[in-house]
Amino acid sequence: MERRINGHTRLYALIGSPVGHSGSPAMYNYSFQKLGIDCAYLAFDVPLEKTADAVQALRTLHAGGFNVTMPCKTAVAGLVDRLSPAAELVGACNTVVVEEDGSLTGHITDGIGFVRNLREHGVEVKGSRIVLIGTGGAATAIAVQAALDHAAEIAIFNRRDEFFANGEKTVEKIRRAVPEVKVTISDLEDEDVLAEVTGRSDILINATRAGMSPMENTMPVPESILRPELAVADVVYNPRETLLIRKAKEKGCRAAVGGIGMLLWQGAAAFELFTGQEMPAQEVMENFFS
Repeated sequence: MERRINGHTRLYALIGSPVGHSGSPAMYNYSFQKLGIDCAYLAFDVPLEKTADAVQALRTLHAGGFNVTMPCKTAVAGLVDRLSPAAELVGACNTVVVEEDGSLTGHITDGIGFVRNLREHGVEVKGSRIVLIGTGGAATAIAVQAALDHAAEIAIFNRRDEFFANGEKTVEKIRRAVPEVKVTISDLEDEDVLAEVTGRSDILINATRAGMSPMENTMPVPESILRPELAVADVVYNPRETLLIRKAKEKGCRAAVGGIGMLLWQGAAAFELFTGQEMPAQEVMENFFS
């Protein structure tokens, strides 16, 4: 990479903490080099209390843009000059574009990546009835994007824990912004309601940690609600095939979509926002996600 860096090379970055494990620098630098784009991508470990300093530094350096990971996503949304419709509804951003005039536009590509991953597996969100398990950051981004992409119904389920209120806020935001989409929230422990709603839905999405280490043997929903007409998707990508996805395949569900594609496609969406070009996604998948 050093051979291609010169006095005109533009900087892109990842900020958050920790970032040492991130695959983003390899993915973006490979794509820059493959497409002949004179840019370089670095990761900077930035704790929450230094978020404003990091954003100002990147603005001052006129970086092309930057990605944001935890714990800085919400803080950055309050520091940019404008937000995309999805980022405004979510109240967080994971991608910031530095415009030519130096202003900052914040985007959230998590939901875009999830919807694209579904589409790559033949599952369309538009007009679909969706059951979404979870109310955390990923769940919120998915719910918002599904609403903006004209899902017919979004039924959110979560235990009545400290995160349930976040789900209630998301429901109210979506109802105000996209009133034509029916959106509800219910207690995940009410299995009768869960079974009834899932029984008339098209897509079931797990956006919780269920299935991720150390909960590899945990299902977010009872196996009994899985059926062939249902498309099942997970945000968990480690392991690549969660217990939910394995059971969905065994039940003959029309699609069983793991989470690794969401990781790829949210990055590809950010890359296009940064450069105006499509990331060589298939090659990136083969080189960095296989």
